[in-house]
Amino acid sequence: MAKENQETESEIIDEADKSAAISVEKEEKESFSQTKKRLNTSNLIEEFEKEQLKKQLPEIYVGDTVKVGVKITEGNKERVQPYEGVVIAKRHGGLNQTITVRRIFQGIGVERVFMLHSPQVASLKVERRGKVRRAKLFYLRDRVGKATRVKQRFDR
Repeated sequence: MAKENQETESEIIDEADKSAAISVEKEEKESFSQTKKRLNTSNLIEEFEKEQLKKQLPEIYVGDTVKVGVKITEGNKERVQPYEGVVIAKRHGGLNQTITVRRIFQGIGVERVFMLHSPQVASLKVERRGKVRRAKLFYLRDRVGKATRVKQRFDR
């Protein structure tokens, strides 16, 4: 009788171990599938961002004079208005890349930040290359008249 009890107890323990092992395997599979889902969503986001990038953008450096064609919607009409000025800053990278363009309009300094890969930016053309030794040209804000000019660079 004692042997039979020991055998049934060992069978019960074996079944409990098997069920515990199965539940651990299920938890591992679920955690693996969750990380796989996270990887898939990040991959989807990366793929979508790659699709949104513009293919034909010129090399733009700080100090360059650029002409940006901005799409403007007035009512149901859409037109492209040029905005020409000096690039005083570049920020970020990839899809979020921006440039800050400064120009003087009616004696007042005007700065605009453009997202390069935005659909609002219709065209981008480099008018002339600038020769500068800084990454940000915020000091141009304090200058007036001819002092705001940037030397031209011919080697790029």
